[in-house]
Amino acid sequence: MSDVDVDSIFEHREKIKKPGWQKALPWIAGVLLVAGVIVFLVVKVGNTGKSLATPLSDNPAVDVSKVPKTIKLPPGAMKAARQFIKTAVARENLAAGYKWAGPQIRQGQTLAEWKTGNIAVIPYPVDSIDYAPMKVDFSYPNEAQIEVALLPKASAKGVRSQLFIADLIKTKSGQWQVNAWVPRSSPPVPNGSMNNGAGS
Repeated sequence: MSDVDVDSIFEHREKIKKPGWQKALPWIAGVLLVAGVIVFLVVKVGNTGKSLATPLSDNPAVDVSKVPKTIKLPPGAMKAARQFIKTAVARENLAAGYKWAGPQIRQGQTLAEWKTGNIAVIPYPVDSIDYAPMKVDFSYPNEAQIEVALLPKASAKGVRSQLFIADLIKTKSGQWQVNAWVPRSSPPVPNGSMNNGAGS
């Protein structure tokens, strides 16, 4: 890896000033939300008819008591994600990156096998990253999921932005690891002419 300070890609960036019309968007959205609530209440509360149907189900009740309480993403989980990107994803210092990889990513590989670089991690040229913001999807005491956007510098030729989803787990020893690293991409849109003969 070059002498570029890789830690700087995770730092907060100054917000871009928005035009005046964009500042009004939250107010417009609020007005639309209130209007939607009023319409909903008129339709639901305004309907005084009573249904005689009794909905029955054989499905067992959903037990939500075992769902862990949502917490703020622990610093250890964030550190694991950053170190994983700087090592395993960058294919730099793989020996150090081994400890940040969970069992699902290691797939039973020994450290020696891991160090060959033939690992179940999609690589990305970290030296080309300008900024790598992270968004928390969920965070529990022993697991979390985040989205990481790898945004390349304008000068990085042929390198595209990529959004990844990382699953993080906390081991029994308290160490956080990245247990999954997959790209988030939209499914391909089928070609109508191939599916319904419209193009024939």
